[in-house]
Amino acid sequence: MARIEKSIDVEAPVRAVYNQWTQFEEFPQFMEGVEAVKQMGDDRVHWKAEIGGQVKEWDAKITEQTPDQRIAWCAEDGAENGGVVTFHHIDDTKTRVMLQMDYDPDGFVEKAGDMMGFVGRRVEGDLDRFKTFIEERGRETGGWRGEIKRSA
Repeated sequence: MARIEKSIDVEAPVRAVYNQWTQFEEFPQFMEGVEAVKQMGDDRVHWKAEIGGQVKEWDAKITEQTPDQRIAWCAEDGAENGGVVTFHHIDDTKTRVMLQMDYDPDGFVEKAGDMMGFVGRRVEGDLDRFKTFIEERGRETGGWRGEIKRSA
C-alpha cells in the first residue's frame, strides 16, 4: 500500500468546510478524474473514476464521521483505498484540511504513476480545487451533520 498525506488551509469556517466535504456527489466538480460519486446511504458511497487511463468503480464505507472533525473511509470492493480527512479550526475564518489516504496501485501504469508522484500531485490539485470551490462560493452547497461511530 502507498500513502499520501496532504493538507491545505481554506479561508472558510470549519463548519462550512466540513459541510461541503460531506457533499460527496459534488466531488466531480473539483476532483480530477472523478466522473461520478453516488451517495448510497449515510455510510456508503459509490465511486466512478478514471485511474491510470482506465475507468474504475468501487464502493466505499464511511467507517467514522464526526461533524467538524473527521471522516474516515475504506473501499469495500474495486480500487483498494482508505483514509481519513480531518478538519482543524485555525480561527473563525480559516480551516486546515488534512488528508491521509492509503491506496494500492494496480498494474504497471498505476505503479509507474505512483513512483513518479502523479497521485500525490493529483490529490494536491484536488485540495486546491476544493479550496477554490468553497472560497469562491462563499458558503457550502449543503451539509450532513450526522455522526458515524467507529465500530470496534
